[in-house]
Amino acid sequence: MSNLINNKQLTVAAIQMNSQQNIEKNLADIKAAIIDARAQGAQLVVLPENCCSMGKQFATAERFDALSATIADYARSYGIYVLAGSLPCPYRSDGMTVPDGRLRQVSQLFAPDGKRVARYDKIHLFTATVADKQGSYNEAATFEPGTQTVVAALDLDDVVYQLGMMVCFDLRFPALAQRLRQAGAELLSAPSAFTYLTGQAHWELLLRARALDSQCMVIGAAQGGDHAYKDGDTRQTWGHTAITAFDGTIIDSYESSELNKSAIIEEDKNYQVVLATLDKFAQEQGRQKMPIFDCHRLA
Repeated sequence: MSNLINNKQLTVAAIQMNSQQNIEKNLADIKAAIIDARAQGAQLVVLPENCCSMGKQFATAERFDALSATIADYARSYGIYVLAGSLPCPYRSDGMTVPDGRLRQVSQLFAPDGKRVARYDKIHLFTATVADKQGSYNEAATFEPGTQTVVAALDLDDVVYQLGMMVCFDLRFPALAQRLRQAGAELLSAPSAFTYLTGQAHWELLLRARALDSQCMVIGAAQGGDHAYKDGDTRQTWGHTAITAFDGTIIDSYESSELNKSAIIEEDKNYQVVLATLDKFAQEQGRQKMPIFDCHRLA
């Protein structure tokens, strides 16, 4: 029986991208990354925030349904779970148009048959003053916050894994990670597009902290590098895609903001794949050895 439990393992891939504003090019990179990750044994692929376009949020939102269908078709074609990090969406999960001319930042999980398993609307919207060229960020000017936490079931060979869904700025709020764990989460997805400076200061620390808070694997798929915006302006994201174990250790990571930094990397490969395996039995043993949720008194 113990051998069967030990064999309950899920291989996940976190994808680092450098998405620009050419949606078709980004989709080609997404497809290539999914094929590559699948060939390496991944059963779940997590794409970064703004995977289809960095910027042009309203124009991208007009294509929300079509872009979602394309990524769903990739999941079906290659028989793999795909988490579309985030896409801007003009309507709420109940189909109502987002008021005040704003959008929702939506993360979606697609099953190997192409069906959408879950939709999560980003709850915490990035608000900060940063010492970069942008200066200040107010995501709420464009987006309306979501209101519902989401834990989605991944059913693989009659073994079910529970995935708690987060997006980027959500990583700064331990109560969310804890609530997802209380709802049954074993993994947490964290598709992100951290600024270079905030990522440099906090990205790895936040991934490890949320893993410790929740005793879940945390999958940090990130945007990295320079992104061209209007009028010749650019924005720089931190990258450093990483997957963290339940005990706060980094299982695997890509140690750069820029892609193609290694001589062994193909120069035309516009993504990076970071792989890790979740062993349910080992994680459960770790939780039993330090049962912090049995001791939790404030939530």
